[in-house]
Amino acid sequence: MNLASICATAGAFFGLTAVILGALGAHGLAARGLEAAQISSWQTAVQYQMYHALALLLVSVWLRVATPSGISVVVAAWFLGALLFSGSIYLLALGGPRWLGPVTPIGGVFLIIGWGSLLVAAYRS
Repeated sequence: MNLASICATAGAFFGLTAVILGALGAHGLAARGLEAAQISSWQTAVQYQMYHALALLLVSVWLRVATPSGISVVVAAWFLGALLFSGSIYLLALGGPRWLGPVTPIGGVFLIIGWGSLLVAAYRS
């Protein structure tokens, strides 16, 4: 599987699960007794997950017409960042262990690294 296919697959997976988790947040979390702040955090996680799903899909298109150097760093950083950032927020909103709190900003740092790496790759291409 080439990098373009990996990006498209990851983007599709993140998009699919963002829609499912967004629907769960909109229709099921209030019924479970979650507070407004927890539901708001959940929606933030869904939004960031969807943004990065779409970004990965766009990178997969770019990879089909060009081979920018350093793009694998972008893909890895976004994938790991979305998992850590959104995943930790989902778990925390559901009452997960407090030690997950520091995982969220680590995921955010990976997302930032991905965007910075994309900037460099775009400039170099």
